[in-house]
Amino acid sequence: MVHNSDKGGSIYDNSIMGTRPSRVAFLLIEEFALMSYASVIEPFRAANRLSGRELYQWWHYSVDGHPVTPSTGGTMQVDGKVEGSLDVDMIFVFAGGNPALFDNGATFAALRRLSRRGITVGGVSGGAFLLARSGVLDGYRCTIHWEHEPAFVETFPTLNFVRGLFVIDRTRITCAGGIAGLDLVAELIADAHGPELAQLVSDWYIRTQMRASEGAQRASISQRYRISHPGLVRALKAMEANKETLLEREELARAAGLSLRQLERLFKSQLRTTIREQYLRIRLDEAMRLLRETDLSRTMVAIACGFTSASHFSRTFRRRFAMSPGEARAISHYA
Repeated sequence: MVHNSDKGGSIYDNSIMGTRPSRVAFLLIEEFALMSYASVIEPFRAANRLSGRELYQWWHYSVDGHPVTPSTGGTMQVDGKVEGSLDVDMIFVFAGGNPALFDNGATFAALRRLSRRGITVGGVSGGAFLLARSGVLDGYRCTIHWEHEPAFVETFPTLNFVRGLFVIDRTRITCAGGIAGLDLVAELIADAHGPELAQLVSDWYIRTQMRASEGAQRASISQRYRISHPGLVRALKAMEANKETLLEREELARAAGLSLRQLERLFKSQLRTTIREQYLRIRLDEAMRLLRETDLSRTMVAIACGFTSASHFSRTFRRRFAMSPGEARAISHYA
């Protein structure tokens, strides 16, 4: 796959443009998320088209130079194998499946060499995991997709992790993935070629609201559960913050600022469930994330999610997901 300039009619003042295109490499790991990839490459394409100039060139690489399969299936050709000698200005890594399982020494070495040469190294979605494994995030602020956060923080406790849509820290870039790549690249375009072009790119993709780098990756509790009662929001927030050491229903009511009877009525009327069942659902969802994204033993996962009995954990997990914890982990490792 050759680089693409996608030139078109200019509707932007080119007087501030540089004389040489920025050269961008994309390292695609098997099963990479297509949405995350598209959100990063498309704004570069739009910048070329809307400026009428070849501001960005790009190439694609894999760990072995062979075609790769994106998350949606099919096959994507690449320009070659990732090497530390690539003649580029920046490289973005797109991980696939469970990034905690990726282990390729040659790829890690290539990323280290690129970083030593002063090339900007970026990780998108789970790509930050590969950057951290390579050792190139030491001393830099970084972020990662919220689903990978538990494993990332556990595996790399000394890294300066922050929650946000993206982090640009000198020659290191990390992005939560999904559509956050559009926010990231709009920022990069604004820095390199001015805010007017960045706004044109945003309008091109109907991005009418600018999202700051520190923006939330997930919707608020009230948005996620589609509720508005502040007491109910406070109770759910307390549940999500206390998965290992469980709170009694009376403690949740106090956190909500309500009587226990009032809180029970709210759960029934607005969430169509009970306090106990909702708390259990939150803990089991967390258990599924930990099984997929960490190497914690099933016993440790059970403890982290408030279960004192491994057998009780397995039974309730199977009722919730129609599979055992072991099967959930096996599926994750296979993917």
